[in-house]
Amino acid sequence: MRLTGRRVSSTGHVASVLLFALMAVVCSNSREAAADPAFSVSSTDLAPGRPVGRDLLFDQSECKGGNRSPQIAWRGAPPNTRSFAVTIFDADAPGRGWWHWAVAGIPAGTDRLPNNASASGALRKMGAIEARNDWDTDGYGGPCPPPGKPHRYIVTIYALDSADLRLRQGTPALMFEHEIRTMAIASAHFTFTYGR
Repeated sequence: MRLTGRRVSSTGHVASVLLFALMAVVCSNSREAAADPAFSVSSTDLAPGRPVGRDLLFDQSECKGGNRSPQIAWRGAPPNTRSFAVTIFDADAPGRGWWHWAVAGIPAGTDRLPNNASASGALRKMGAIEARNDWDTDGYGGPCPPPGKPHRYIVTIYALDSADLRLRQGTPALMFEHEIRTMAIASAHFTFTYGR
């Protein structure tokens, strides 16, 4: 009986040691995760509380803007990121919303896009591809909502687990978005508003 009692005690001691070791690993991993910066996105062109510059607005219809894509930067992407994608979507447009920009195939080492990356050729140089937006043009198409209540525009950066996307330049943005979401391992976004 004593031997059995010792075995139970020894087993209980081993279980306690293993539980303590497991808790130490979990706590250590939690501290490391907390120390990592959160995946986030920002833009010097679209700062909160600042009006949207005319250079970012659509260049046709009633808006007569510069149709320059905004500067976008991000940080804190997961270490297993293989590529990035960016979208800008008008959530308040009638119907299913309005795609202003979808770009994928941004190399994993990238952490920003300069202002006017779409029209300047900067995206092509890095091997990225752009969708056909809902203005029916390839690349960026800036905001130009109808007069009235301001619209909300959602800028999203996606970290993807693959650089091998089944997309071509000029594919509709809705198809881009579907493919991007199937490969996304993390995303970050912010919203800006614009009205006329």
